[in-house]
Amino acid sequence: MSTQSNPQPDLPTSTAPVLTKRLTYVLALACGAIVANLYYAQPLLTTIARGLHSTADTTSIVVAVTQVAYAVGLFAVVPLGDILDRRKMIAGVLCITTVGLLLTGIAPTLALFLLASALVGVSAVVAQVIIPFASVLAKPEERGKVVGIVMSGLLIGILVARTVSGLVAQALGWRSVYLLGAAITLTLALVLMRELPKLPPSRSLRYPELLGSVVELFRKEPILRRRSLYGLLSFGIFSTFWATAALLLSKPPYSYNNATIGLFGLVGAGGALAASLAGRLSDHGHQRASTGVSIVLAIAGFALILTEARALYPLIVGIVLIDMGVQGVHISNQSVIYQLNPSLRSRITSVYMTSYFVGGAAASAGSTYAYAQFGWTGVGSLGLGLAIVLLIAWSTEHLGRLTTSRRSTLQSQDPIPASNGPTTPTA
Repeated sequence: MSTQSNPQPDLPTSTAPVLTKRLTYVLALACGAIVANLYYAQPLLTTIARGLHSTADTTSIVVAVTQVAYAVGLFAVVPLGDILDRRKMIAGVLCITTVGLLLTGIAPTLALFLLASALVGVSAVVAQVIIPFASVLAKPEERGKVVGIVMSGLLIGILVARTVSGLVAQALGWRSVYLLGAAITLTLALVLMRELPKLPPSRSLRYPELLGSVVELFRKEPILRRRSLYGLLSFGIFSTFWATAALLLSKPPYSYNNATIGLFGLVGAGGALAASLAGRLSDHGHQRASTGVSIVLAIAGFALILTEARALYPLIVGIVLIDMGVQGVHISNQSVIYQLNPSLRSRITSVYMTSYFVGGAAASAGSTYAYAQFGWTGVGSLGLGLAIVLLIAWSTEHLGRLTTSRRSTLQSQDPIPASNGPTTPTA
């Protein structure tokens, strides 16, 4: 059945709320503020290490720990968005994030700091409940645009997180960064509880069935598998650079302080612009072309950084190209996967984003090892290698004609155990 016959195919037409421009930007702001909590540590690794009586190389593992925890949350928490009242779920999980941030801010040891960071990571996945929620509320013809706006907010949050954490830590100490994050997150919980519409869940499932259905989605849906692979590799590219960027920038020839390192987050603002452009291109059916161009940008960025990391301006240009490329791939991926069964969007997001952050966590750990063993040449080689593998994977896409296939298993049948009767399959 075509989605054009029903403007909100996964919502009862009598209760489908209208996604206003105001609510769209509220959701974009919320996603940015939530995901920012994952990135506060990146420009502060050296300072946090001193505060916890550790080494910068050891403390840098917090990046991988947070991303692994986030991946766990994506698999175990995000699917609940399909069976719970998302408004209450989002507010409740944000309260857990607040607790994690408070613990991170007062942690006296590296072990407790890592544990609290893991709690923040596993609960910050609520941003990935908000994104498909926005997609559900959007009109089909505006879905790419809406996802692009919300994702732009998320990406700006990532950029601002690094800048704000650097500036605040320079002025008030690194612990104040996490205490400020806790206050912002608690405020968000209250605002979203008031602003979000209350929607009935699409079906009722037991939790084991819910998790089993996530595995079934991955097993049965080739489009989702391929785009998950793209996500895994693209976020690996992104994480390879940012996991060790502070180590590069804190040493000669740069020797920057926390505030200056944090400002480098703003260099990636092109990524947010690319997200909006990719969303609009996807609305016009150009997902594959957008993906390919984005991959080429990422390759150019890492090639430049690999050869010119010790020169400031080439480094800046390389960062811009990497962020634009990675975020362009990400938005194109989401545009494709959100055209699948609307009633399963939280679980579709779970499959895709779990792969996404598994790639990020593995690349962060690999980047830390590469930097310790081979310096920045090792980091640049790892990032460039991942980008080339992604280009090779993309170049084989036409063999299965996955982006234009009309025989998606999600369109022909719902692989999820039904409790309240079958849902209507949609294109």
